Amino acid sequence: MFTRIVKMEFENETVPTFLINFEDVKSKIRNFPGCQFLELYKDKNDASIFFTYSRWETENDLENYRESELFRTVWATTKKLFRSKPQAWSVDTLFTEK
Repeated sequence: MFTRIVKMEFENETVPTFLINFEDVKSKIRNFPGCQFLELYKDKNDASIFFTYSRWETENDLENYRESELFRTVWATTKKLFRSKPQAWSVDTLFTEK
């Protein structure tokens, strides 16, 4: 299992559009094969910065998602809302809480 963290910075006026879209697609992403967990976080000091935090069974599962029609649709909507290039990290999960 590993975790994918993506930092996204949006134009202030595009945040509502992003949140509406995320609400529409979150269950589809959560139900994608290999996705074990997905949450969205908002920065405490900047309301236009968000992070997605997702856990995947394997790196191949994430790659399958990134090559899917679902991802292409989500990305096409989301990428035009950014104020800067998103940053992403893939990290190994060492410990989890139950």
